[in-house]
Amino acid sequence: MGDARATPPLQATLAMTAAELRLALRRGETLVATAVLPVVVLIFFTSVGILPTTVARPVDFLLPGSIAFAIIATSLVSLGITTAYDRNYGVLKRLGGSPLSRAELIAAKMLAVLVVEIVQVGLLVAMATLLLGWSAPAVAAVGAAVAALLLGTLAFAGLGLLLAGTLRAETMLAVANGLFVASLLLGGIILPIDHLPAPLAALAGALPAAALSEAFRVALGLGGDVSGSLILLAGWGIGATGLAVLTFRWE
Repeated sequence: MGDARATPPLQATLAMTAAELRLALRRGETLVATAVLPVVVLIFFTSVGILPTTVARPVDFLLPGSIAFAIIATSLVSLGITTAYDRNYGVLKRLGGSPLSRAELIAAKMLAVLVVEIVQVGLLVAMATLLLGWSAPAVAAVGAAVAALLLGTLAFAGLGLLLAGTLRAETMLAVANGLFVASLLLGGIILPIDHLPAPLAALAGALPAAALSEAFRVALGLGGDVSGSLILLAGWGIGATGLAVLTFRWE
């Protein structure tokens, strides 16, 4: 008889990723919420024109923020809450008896949310282009945008899985939603962080949400140096994901 652990790690991870995507499709209401809310934020705040931004067109500020909003909603909130409830209902306990390792499970969940986020980004860009007149600037840095997407997913999915692997499901629900609101207010998503009081602006500058929205703004043509934001995201991502792998509990 063959050893079940002989399954190559990449094959096991991809198989779990496919399973996660199938489960995500069954949670239609969650997909709708994570896809629709960023679009609503983008269209509403662009249309009302009340935000104190320094750019000529509000969509140039709000589209990168809405992309960051979508990544946080999917990677931190949706992934974290569903994983916590899967652990609470014993779903992860059954996976713990399979050849799948904790690292492979975490990698698979991250890959699955990355696929969802790519669809979300495409939807946001399409809405901004078709409804709000946005056009990709000539100086857009595709490589920086891809790096921001990957590192933002690593950071927020790492945080979501770190919390989901240690907290009770009900606690995770409250914590994830609290962090979501904090990210919306302090993440430079709808309000520039330099418009916040100095202590809050200093705090926001050290958090991954502001780094993520700023990285997308630089990548989508507003100018500036993206390296600091990407380094901060990488630090959060490596730290959170590393801790998630070490502390994640199956039950």
